Amino acid sequence: MSAEITIALDAMGGDRAPDAVLRGANIALQRFPQARFLLYGVQSRLAGALEKLPRLSERATIHHTDELVTGDARPSAALRTGRRSSMRLAIDAVASGDADCVVSAGNTGALMAMAKFGLRMLPGIDRPAMASFFPTQRGESVLLDLGANVECDAENLVQFALMGDVFARTVLGLLHPTVALLNVGSEEAKGNDAVRGAALRLRAPGVPIRFQGFVEGDGIAAGAADVIVTDGFTGNIALKTAEGTARLFTDFLRASFQSSLTARLGYLLAHRALRKLRSRLDPRRYNGAVFLGLDGICVKSHGGADALGFANAIGVAVDMKLNGFLEKIRDGLAQLSDISTPQDKPQSAAL
Repeated sequence: MSAEITIALDAMGGDRAPDAVLRGANIALQRFPQARFLLYGVQSRLAGALEKLPRLSERATIHHTDELVTGDARPSAALRTGRRSSMRLAIDAVASGDADCVVSAGNTGALMAMAKFGLRMLPGIDRPAMASFFPTQRGESVLLDLGANVECDAENLVQFALMGDVFARTVLGLLHPTVALLNVGSEEAKGNDAVRGAALRLRAPGVPIRFQGFVEGDGIAAGAADVIVTDGFTGNIALKTAEGTARLFTDFLRASFQSSLTARLGYLLAHRALRKLRSRLDPRRYNGAVFLGLDGICVKSHGGADALGFANAIGVAVDMKLNGFLEKIRDGLAQLSDISTPQDKPQSAAL
């Protein structure tokens, strides 16, 4: 059995808190029996729920607080007034060394602001990036940034590429993941100065990343690379577009099978294959966005996640800790700092 790992949970964060949080932790114990949980939230609500989860009760400690961060709270206000909130106390547990990682399904902006303030940035990283993974034709891939940084320069993108590479290795288990920059074309002259400048840096000899150039938007779902790097503005739009397309496809498929008696009979014949498809596309499997670049592990669960989805978010945090994510980021940054930046200026954009 692996060494014990302690996970701080914002037990009051999310649409289904605290029940989904606690049941998710209970599910996570099946995969990680060595885990211990620090639960931050209202004592009476947590104690009552734990009575129904005896296994989790033995591995959890409740830290009472009446304060919580609401879903509509402004990040600046939450940072200023939420010092005793369940979210902030869970983050502070990581900062103090009492916990190895923190997981919350609460307000995304508030979590980012509090985590950046409480955990600080890794030396050598300018900005944090949100990263997550999703299904592709080849398996699974990582996309970042998903919205933390609307504007990025070339150096930010290079740092994102390094963090995405390590994330793919520690969470997806890929030995040598491929990395690409999202662009409006695959040709070297395409894109803005930031994208082309990052490409020059990533192509430099000695860079510890398998950089394969540019990919277009359709390459994300095709699995053209294991890690797709972009700025937060583009990444968030790409993610939301993919989610909307998936819902559209599901609605069309459901309507098609309900359109006639023959179609309903067809559904009965195909239901096993459709169940497999539904499992493959189940968003709960891919729950758990990570704030990369912080000097600590912080995972954001979807606010509406159920117990299984929250358990998977916990799994992401534990995998990062057990596989030495922060240590590998530091090693990669040291290698990058030893490589001189190419002096060639990017060519003019040719769209």
